[in-house]
Amino acid sequence: MNEMEQLRAEILEKVRRYYAIAHRPGMETAEFEPGKSRVNYAGRVFDENEVVNLIDSGLEFWLTYGRYSREFEKKLAAYLGVPHALLVNSGSSANLLAFMALTSPLLGNRRIRRGDEVITTACGFPTTVAPIIQYGAVPVFVDVECATCNLDPALLEGALSERTRAVMVAHTLGNPFDLARVKAFCDEHHLWLIEDNCDALGAKFDGKFTGTWGDIGTSSFYPAHHITTGEGGAVYTSNPTLRKIMLSMRDWGRDCWCDPGVDNSCGCRFTRRYGKLPAGYDHKYVYSHFGYNLKASDMQAAVGCAQLEKLPGFVERRQENFRRLYDRLRDLPELQLPTRHPDAEPSWFGFLIILTAAAKFHRNDLVRHLESRNIQTRNLFAGNLTKHPCFESLEESVDYRIAGDLANTDRIMNDAFWIGLYPGMSEAKLDYMIDSIREFVRK
Repeated sequence: MNEMEQLRAEILEKVRRYYAIAHRPGMETAEFEPGKSRVNYAGRVFDENEVVNLIDSGLEFWLTYGRYSREFEKKLAAYLGVPHALLVNSGSSANLLAFMALTSPLLGNRRIRRGDEVITTACGFPTTVAPIIQYGAVPVFVDVECATCNLDPALLEGALSERTRAVMVAHTLGNPFDLARVKAFCDEHHLWLIEDNCDALGAKFDGKFTGTWGDIGTSSFYPAHHITTGEGGAVYTSNPTLRKIMLSMRDWGRDCWCDPGVDNSCGCRFTRRYGKLPAGYDHKYVYSHFGYNLKASDMQAAVGCAQLEKLPGFVERRQENFRRLYDRLRDLPELQLPTRHPDAEPSWFGFLIILTAAAKFHRNDLVRHLESRNIQTRNLFAGNLTKHPCFESLEESVDYRIAGDLANTDRIMNDAFWIGLYPGMSEAKLDYMIDSIREFVRK
């Protein structure tokens, strides 16, 4: 071992020692004081391996896409059972990249053009819809099922028009929508399917991972999600053409596929003609798409590599925490609790509660009670996105369309909220949330 290798080993060993002192396992649980300690809806769960990887990458100081990024993409694709995964800098960027890939000229007459329609829901996170509107396509909103808060597949035919080109929809809070019916609808009508899998990594439907049923799946690795890289996300696909398009658009729209710091992977960097450029124009600066720089850093990927090893255990713990909450709240007639499709194996992101007609109080009354007890709560994201200020400048039937009504979406906007069940949630915290909810409802 040379001097540099020895010094590196010493640094990483000290990092492990630092972790043991600064992030002592079990410290959060041991220090929990009901009513005083904050019960967050989500949080990072990590050990020394994430910190060691982060510092190891920092010592290399490569910073941008590098060896950890390649390792992360390979491991994520292997976990999901797909051939292609690309790391990006956020889940929102993943949704942007997934949608914009479908506008590529390489797709011929299947490409999405401005004015084409994309079926989606208004009950969810805005970045599932934002790329559609920003490009100039038309989101067509259908209502959701109250039982799952997922897209109601019975409404798809009514939303269909001659301009429909795709379905882009999320698995709500880790609970898979009816992929069999939605996929069959898309196949029948030759539509693209983008699965926003940002809240559902590790979930399955009929034994197959969500995010892999459609043409493209997306993930977020924000600290609240199933695994974290700080900021970060991914797109994944089994379609090599879509992979080629997304790689180009992720990396500035370039035609070249060289890794950062690598030149002339194609072996003909200065010998071909592209478009109307002069013959031999440098292939590293040929652009086949209007793209972006959506890459993540190698330091983020280093954290992600360690997180991926924990993902199966994280999913199992989320399912256990869900069962604990469900079993101890299901007898309250004032609360409607989540249900799943019989073929779904959720990877729960949160525990959703909808007030029923039996409740003699408002959603905000219960939420304020929980927040007063230091229990963090969240609405189901936008509730009904079409009610938000960002839609005031848009014209219905021109910029967007509502197929039927959004009665269940509005109910969720008014009566629903959710609490956390992430893997770092101790039994003491779960029981404290349960007791706090039961106390309020019984009063």
